[in-house]
Amino acid sequence: MFLSHVELWRTCWECVSGLYTVFICSATAALYLWGRKCQTPALVCSETFYAFLNKHCPVVAERFSPTPWCWGGRLQTLVCALLKSRPPVTYRNELIRTVDGGQISLDWVDNQTSVNYRESSTRPTVLILPGLTGNSQQSYVLHAIRQATSRGYRCVVFNNRGVAGEELLTPVTYCAANTSDLECVVHHVKALYPQAPVLGAGVSMGGMILLNYLARKRSESGMVAGFTISVPWDAMKSSDSMEEPLNWLLFNKHLTNGLCHAVRRHRKVLEKVVDIDHVLKARSIREFDERFTTLLFGYKSCVEYYRDASPAKKLPNTTVPILCLNAADDPFSPQNAFPLTIVQALPNVALLITTHGGHIAFLQGLFPRGESYMERLFGQFTEAVFEHSVDLNKACCINKELIS
Repeated sequence: MFLSHVELWRTCWECVSGLYTVFICSATAALYLWGRKCQTPALVCSETFYAFLNKHCPVVAERFSPTPWCWGGRLQTLVCALLKSRPPVTYRNELIRTVDGGQISLDWVDNQTSVNYRESSTRPTVLILPGLTGNSQQSYVLHAIRQATSRGYRCVVFNNRGVAGEELLTPVTYCAANTSDLECVVHHVKALYPQAPVLGAGVSMGGMILLNYLARKRSESGMVAGFTISVPWDAMKSSDSMEEPLNWLLFNKHLTNGLCHAVRRHRKVLEKVVDIDHVLKARSIREFDERFTTLLFGYKSCVEYYRDASPAKKLPNTTVPILCLNAADDPFSPQNAFPLTIVQALPNVALLITTHGGHIAFLQGLFPRGESYMERLFGQFTEAVFEHSVDLNKACCINKELIS
């Protein structure tokens, strides 16, 4: 009835050995799966642009290793929003007026202590465009500013109307297809520093606005290059993806609430042109756009607006070097909308695609609070643009004299 000491030890040893075997097998399987997740991103571009990026932005050739416990696009996106650190940044705010009587809030980091560019007049400028409901306080903006200022550059954040605490003076807000406010900002920046090159960096919807602007202005954009992160290439396909049940619950609902909050805050001005109560009942971004954006910007339907807002087919009209970063598992920007064929035929556009990374996340390391893949890429590309402009323009077959 009772086990001897030898039999007891043998039984315990067998149990421990079994558990150890299970642990080793599980760990091996996890490492194998994680290893498969760690892949070199796909870089779609011309041969000469490819060579330039590999030389001056070595991160494009590295294996992207997502955080081991944070693989999927949804999880990457959520964890980034919750855990990402927020580097301290001190802004100088400036309000500029628009031709329609409105105002735009710009947040500057002048970087007067720059060692590389002591003269303010020639200090390169990075113009940052945040996402749908974002502003200069977003973590990805703060990290981008750290990357740029550490290299000696000046930064200015273009906050869309009414999202940075300023009052809305006219019943006009913003949308992904309208580039008039960006044009106003670029003219203002170039008037202040006509000798300083400007790089535009757009995130999510900010990237859509930037690409649409570069396509419309062509060689008169006032920029020397563009950089985007997590751009939704096709607004309709993006909307369809965001309305999948889980994506609606995790992301769409939250963003719609943010849009409605902004409308509620500026109710007195906006109720002159739209039915505010009807807008505030929107349960998705598409419903919000149908009830608010399309009316405000004169579109006949949401379909017409989304067609006009989608930047993919407009890329052939761009004339400056552009690097775009997207993740294949981005719930906001589905992979089937990536303009691979279009980019392959262009000398000046590069599309870098990671297998994982989610939306504005690209987390790496066990504790992904600090610098991630997208920040490293942004820093390297920004430096490449400003420090190797001749080689870059040559790689992209661009005549610098045609760019203003």
